[in-house]
Amino acid sequence: MRQLKEWARRLLAEVVALWFCTRDPRTPFIARAIAIAVVAYAFSPIDLIPDFIPVIGLLDDLLLLPIGVWIVLKLVPPEVMAECRQQAARWLEEKKPKPRSYIGAALIVVLWLVLLWLIWRWSGPWLAG
Repeated sequence: MRQLKEWARRLLAEVVALWFCTRDPRTPFIARAIAIAVVAYAFSPIDLIPDFIPVIGLLDDLLLLPIGVWIVLKLVPPEVMAECRQQAARWLEEKKPKPRSYIGAALIVVLWLVLLWLIWRWSGPWLAG
């Protein structure tokens, strides 16, 4: 259990570092775009797949976030990432509130609404007939 908590703490630190990377002009465009998506998802108060759904609800957090972080880490220059990690460490040491991404939450709600609309459109003829 201790290892899992440590892993979660490190992942949070990396996501906060990515948040700082999104604001650094030295971060390449593609890395910034992916980092914005990862940070928006990580700090969104709404999950893509709610955690109360057994197994799958936690898999999105256990798979999507680490994969997104890994991709961004490969794209950001090491010196930029080192500076952003230092900023993140200071942020976390000062116990500042975790950033919230309401845009990420809104995008997830829109994604769910589009998915529900598509299901309704595709199942409409089947249910009517």
